[in-house]
Amino acid sequence: MRWMILSALALFTSGCNSDAGGAAVLKFSAIPDENPTLLKERFDPVAQYLSEKLGVEVEYVPATKYSASVEMFKNGDIQLAWFGGLTGCQARAAVPGASAIVQGVEDPKYVSYFIAHKDTGLTESKDFPTAIKDLTFTFGSEQSTSGRLMPEFFIRELAGKRPEEFFSKKFQFSGAHDKTAYQVQDGTVQAGALSYKAYEALVEDGKIDPAVCRKIWTTPTYADYNFTAHPDLETMFTAGFTEKLREVLIGMKDPSLLKAFKRSALIPARNDEFDGIVKVAQQLGLMR
Repeated sequence: MRWMILSALALFTSGCNSDAGGAAVLKFSAIPDENPTLLKERFDPVAQYLSEKLGVEVEYVPATKYSASVEMFKNGDIQLAWFGGLTGCQARAAVPGASAIVQGVEDPKYVSYFIAHKDTGLTESKDFPTAIKDLTFTFGSEQSTSGRLMPEFFIRELAGKRPEEFFSKKFQFSGAHDKTAYQVQDGTVQAGALSYKAYEALVEDGKIDPAVCRKIWTTPTYADYNFTAHPDLETMFTAGFTEKLREVLIGMKDPSLLKAFKRSALIPARNDEFDGIVKVAQQLGLMR
């Protein structure tokens, strides 16, 4: 009986990343910076594109939380992930040999927007909006680079205080960029911080009225999103597969596929391009 249980367990384990015929399946995910259902609709075609170009089965696996995407990568449940700057650094720190292979052409110089409801009277300025200290405020996810990490960093740098000291009212975390924008738009909170790409996409799609949900400040630039590859790819498939994957991703030119990332093109990435994010995360206690 013990032999049968062990055999069954071994069979189950060997099939976790394989289809019914035993072929390896490349599983990838993305941080849930927006509605997970919408993300799946956008990333499923990307999975199909990768499958056709790589000649292997590719499956998109939704993540429920930013931290969940890192855990899945750490545990080997996914072998590729579209991470934010912070989650990418966390994932690579947890998995020796993991590498950032691709980023959006916009990502080396990414920014966050600080936004406010029109009733606050705040308008766009080049100066840090110190008046938000007396407003209700929301960051995005606690693990978001553009929705929390870098906005908090710039608050500390430019206001000289931690958010707990800077804001006179208790701040909150919405959980996602789109939620931040919607909460400011409907007046649930008076101000917030989010990815500039998310804000611009919501305005373009008519989901946010920029006259009501106003952009009031743009942060300095920093490195952000990236595709990070798990070292298991080299043993699951063939030696050199990761580089082939990089080339296929960079060769993705279809605007409808790139829209999943809100990017105009994908370009090569290296781990050391995110060293600045690591330092800020360590400073804020979000990485060791």
